Amino acid sequence: MGLGVPVSFGGAIVEDFRSDPMPSTEGRGNASSRWERAWGAYVDSLPPISEPVARWGGGRVTEGLVGFWLVWHLEGGFEGVRKLGMSRSAIYRRIAMFRRVFGQHPDEFEMPGVTIDVAAYLRGSRTVRQDL
Repeated sequence: MGLGVPVSFGGAIVEDFRSDPMPSTEGRGNASSRWERAWGAYVDSLPPISEPVARWGGGRVTEGLVGFWLVWHLEGGFEGVRKLGMSRSAIYRRIAMFRRVFGQHPDEFEMPGVTIDVAAYLRGSRTVRQDL
């Protein structure tokens, strides 16, 4: 660890540190190691706070997506959902989210243990819609 070599530059003596290079572009890694320790402490402190929030939020998202999936099938897909008043962009956002969560398009996904009787739904929905 030298202090550099004195060099004359424009009449002034300055030190040339090129002869004493650092081990890497990070220097000795002091700043990055402090940052990594601080980040690690931050990440370690999150689970008690974030896990309950994520569980609650994840449950709400799943609930909404399962409802979207059911409405998609009962109302006949994209155009049926549009007729219910959902905007095109909202439908596309839900389809994208559904695919991220369930790995398939809602039109292709089959919910284990769930059978949809569209004919019975339509018979029942006429009765409900007439009562409105």
